Amino acid sequence: MTPKQVIFKKVSRDKSVAVYLAKRDFVDHCDFVDPVDGVVVIDPTQLKGRKVYVMLSCTFRYGRQDMDVMGVAFRRDLFLVTRQVYPELQDKEKLTHTKIQQKLLRKLGDNAFPFFFEFPDNLPCSVSLQPGPLDEGKKCAVEFEVKAFCGEAQDEKIDKQSSVRLTIRKIQFSPENTELAPVAEMTFEFLMSEKPLQVKLSLPKETFYHGEVLKANVEITNSSSRNIKDISLSVEQVTNVVLYSNDKYVKSVAKEETDDSVPSGTTLKKEYTLHPLLAYNKDRRGIALDGRLKHEDTNLASSSIVKQEVLKEIQGMLVSYKVVLKMIASGMVGSSEVSLEVPFKLMHSKPEAAKESEPDDMVFEDFKRDYLKGVVYGDDDESPAEL
Repeated sequence: MTPKQVIFKKVSRDKSVAVYLAKRDFVDHCDFVDPVDGVVVIDPTQLKGRKVYVMLSCTFRYGRQDMDVMGVAFRRDLFLVTRQVYPELQDKEKLTHTKIQQKLLRKLGDNAFPFFFEFPDNLPCSVSLQPGPLDEGKKCAVEFEVKAFCGEAQDEKIDKQSSVRLTIRKIQFSPENTELAPVAEMTFEFLMSEKPLQVKLSLPKETFYHGEVLKANVEITNSSSRNIKDISLSVEQVTNVVLYSNDKYVKSVAKEETDDSVPSGTTLKKEYTLHPLLAYNKDRRGIALDGRLKHEDTNLASSSIVKQEVLKEIQGMLVSYKVVLKMIASGMVGSSEVSLEVPFKLMHSKPEAAKESEPDDMVFEDFKRDYLKGVVYGDDDESPAEL
């Protein structure tokens, strides 16, 4: 069966404008970002002489939408650009940049008009902090949105009946895997113990993919007089909110607690398995996610990769991961905790290169993702209210 090109569409309530996009996720390849290329279809009778604009925005939101502290709104537009698509300011041919736009224009007729945006290279990727079950309003997030609307001028108040809002995502894939394997070694000395405790924690590689099992190797040589017990490993997600307050959230997203022990004068060499998955953390407040949890296809936030020339403050939120090894060293004079950690990256695997030839047939789908159970949606399906 011949594959078909999926096209996502969304129509305004008064049917005056409709937006068509070939994808909802746009990839940051580090050296360039996929452009946002789409088509707007208008109904001239519904426009009644008004113009049509398309806007691309990147917004950092920290807290509820209506929150305002001492006159400072916890919202900031990191990027905002608006272009008029109707009446045309240039010929359609000059505004058409991609093959998919050409196909859509042929398919949708004379009332279809192209739009094209390029991301600047200093913008963050989509990320949000998961709200708690009782939290209301907008959560802390970096969000991207395409909006088409009608009006006499682009700066007038937008009529919701004559506008379309589509939340898109900017994501990153893992760079080429390096030969680097994270490892940490440390020697611990204790009071009234002539010999030390030696601990080594290592991972087989630096980058793991979403959904992949993480294996950690632990080597303990206990030459001390202490007995080692209560060995545990965890994957910790560290999220720094750097734009406003430099808050830091440290959340354990996977944990393995064991009864393993290493008595004085013995050794342990063992591989432990951890599963850093959103499926085990869906109800936990403050977990960082790629995009928004209202969509089934999201996951734990990917590790942030910041280009050297970009200021970290403009990224909004920075996410990193580490494996933490902890154990209790008990002896005659009390007990103490021993810990060791190694950083790693959690990212999407880079997909196989797409074939140059695209399917000729197109199938149109409404612009929405699979909704989660337990979420109440209002009239605007891009802005749900959480139960």
